[in-house]
Amino acid sequence: MTRNIRNLITGGAGFLGSHLIDRLLEKGEEVICLDNTFTGRKNNIQKWWDNPNFEFIRHDVTQPILLEVDKIWHLACPASPVHYQENPIKTSKTIFLGTYNMLGLANRLKAKFLLASTSEVYGDPEVHPQPENYRGSVNPIGLRSCYDEGKRIAECLCFDYKRMHNLDIKVARIFNTYGPRMLKNDGRVISNFIVQSLEGNSLTIYGSGNQTRSFCYVDDLISGLIKLMNSDQSGPINLGNTKEHKIIEIAQLIKSKINNELDFIFKPLPEDDPLQRKPNIELAKKYLSWEPKVDLNEGLNRTINFFKKELNE
Repeated sequence: MTRNIRNLITGGAGFLGSHLIDRLLEKGEEVICLDNTFTGRKNNIQKWWDNPNFEFIRHDVTQPILLEVDKIWHLACPASPVHYQENPIKTSKTIFLGTYNMLGLANRLKAKFLLASTSEVYGDPEVHPQPENYRGSVNPIGLRSCYDEGKRIAECLCFDYKRMHNLDIKVARIFNTYGPRMLKNDGRVISNFIVQSLEGNSLTIYGSGNQTRSFCYVDDLISGLIKLMNSDQSGPINLGNTKEHKIIEIAQLIKSKINNELDFIFKPLPEDDPLQRKPNIELAKKYLSWEPKVDLNEGLNRTINFFKKELNE
């Protein structure tokens, strides 16, 4: 009798991690969720509390831990500017030491290892859309550098472990993702606009609103992570939606779905905020047979319904 695959998910109580846990447990696999609950929330994973295949461990990845697992999904890190800039030294420490500790564990176990990297490694890009071989335009001493440069050194560590120890690593560069279980105070575009609209407040737009983003629904993103983990690819591989939208278009769309009477408030663009962001996903299509399926309209409806319930509780 073959035993179940055992997965360790760091940051498993967070937005992406909790959706990944859902998917793996629904497949009948075992999951250990590691989270210090800084931005993760226990109620994201509460429905699995009594499942014999699920275990929650409150732990900070800056400290080593010994576990027996087959796959490590390293998602632990505050991912929104509001949270990663709150304590930038802690953010740098979490990314570097967390990745170092988890790679060490993976190497000891010869486990598969997936790093949730980010499109932020491209900085404010001079190449558009961004392919994986573009090396980025990052300010190494700016307000965002704790996260941007942190993820770049995390990728470096992964490939050094691959070269030195032949570790089976996978690096996913995740572009803007949205959906249920986003934090209402995380400062991200879609959650900001939805919460402001539902609360009857004016929508805050930074800069002119003509800067662009592409938004991937969380279910699609999780499918991409699973396909990457189960592939023979190391990456890095971009995972994101290729449909580009101006921020002001997103604001207008969300406003039209909730309260068309609301106004816009324009504020200065934050330091080093990228003016364009869109992935080239040809590698994901070629090697993972992956591309997003949920369109923005449907994804926004699901996300709005989540926040309606969240704000009424």
